[in-house]
Amino acid sequence: MANEMNKTEAFWKTTALESMSREQWESLCDGCGKCCLHKLEDEDSGEIAYTRVICRYFEESSCRCQVYSERKKRVPDCVVLRPDNLQSLPWMPETCAYRLLYEGKDLPAWHPLLTGDHQAIHEAGNTVTGKVISEEFVHEDGFEEHVVKWVN
Repeated sequence: MANEMNKTEAFWKTTALESMSREQWESLCDGCGKCCLHKLEDEDSGEIAYTRVICRYFEESSCRCQVYSERKKRVPDCVVLRPDNLQSLPWMPETCAYRLLYEGKDLPAWHPLLTGDHQAIHEAGNTVTGKVISEEFVHEDGFEEHVVKWVN
């Protein structure tokens, strides 16, 4: 089935990001949860460090936002990915489909659009599941204590 799906629905190879329908755009998200992690930026070097501290609205069991449709209202600094802002988001994980396609690369082998299976990303170990702590339990001053290296 996955091979059949790839032949008929490989829209990400033929459709520019800015020309994708909302459904196509949303389907690019593999549900890794890495974009919901709090990040720290070194003021001098500009280097981005990921923490294991995650947004309070992230649902770890589903790897999805609990308030997705109103996330910007609930979390004013939540970044809504759009084709016109991808170039200004260097903090996006290297495995993010939006980033990969923007950079002219292909989707990873475990991506749900290739496998037809949303569990493949979990089996490949590419989600935040079991590795994070909610921001509800960490004071902002303590984020540095939770910097991780496993995000790529």
